Amino acid sequence: MRRIISVLVENEPGALSRIVGLFAQRNYNIETLTVAPTEDETLSRLTVVTDGKPETIEQITKQLNKLIDVVKLVDLTEGSHVERELMLIKVKAHGALRAEIKRTADIFRGQIVDVTSGVYTVQLTGTGEKLDAFIDAVGETSVLEVARSGVTGIARGEKVLSL
Repeated sequence: MRRIISVLVENEPGALSRIVGLFAQRNYNIETLTVAPTEDETLSRLTVVTDGKPETIEQITKQLNKLIDVVKLVDLTEGSHVERELMLIKVKAHGALRAEIKRTADIFRGQIVDVTSGVYTVQLTGTGEKLDAFIDAVGETSVLEVARSGVTGIARGEKVLSL
């Protein structure tokens, strides 16, 4: 079962290394990982997507809570949440294919952020499924390069992850 765990950590050297090390030591897989400072400069927000049985996820959250750098954590998938991922994708764009790529980007509410004579770079945000669907729509033979940010998420409504 896919889970999105959001963690507030001390914004100090080595904090990320200890969290990733916890996953590696216990042979847990990290599908995506995003980290950035919060409005409080002493804290960073780490969002990790992992996959596992409910008992495995429970073990992960217990182990994370034991780490000294972890201030607070929440499993976003336990409640209503919003998740997004950013993708930059370079696609071939020659002749009639240029208009088709533009139309497809518009349908997916993407933006063409760089143009050359033979390549478009498209920026898209959305769920992982939406980004995968865009890749399928343009055709994998047209794709030259893909860079994805990983999932970030936040709880819906008034529930917040803060001190």
